[in-house]
Amino acid sequence: MKYVYLLESFEHPEETYVGLTDDLKSRFAAHNTGRSPHTAKFKPWRLVTYIAFSDERKAIDFERYLKSASGRAFANKRLR
Repeated sequence: MKYVYLLESFEHPEETYVGLTDDLKSRFAAHNTGRSPHTAKFKPWRLVTYIAFSDERKAIDFERYLKSASGRAFANKRLR
C-alpha cells in the first residue's frame, strides 16, 4: 500500500505538509523526531488525514495534486 498523508504543525497550524510513503507509522515518527529536514523546524506534527492506495501511480498523482494550488484548496476545504 502507498499512503498519501497530510500533516499540520501543532505550534504553527498554517504550516502543512503533504507526503507519500509505504510505512506511515515510521514516516510520521520521522517527521516528529526531526529526521526529515523539510519538516523539522515546525515539529511537532499532527496527522490530519491519510488515504491508502493499492495503485502506486494513483498515489503519486494524488500527492502531486494535493501539492498544487487547487489541491491545497481542496485539502483545506475537505480534508482538514
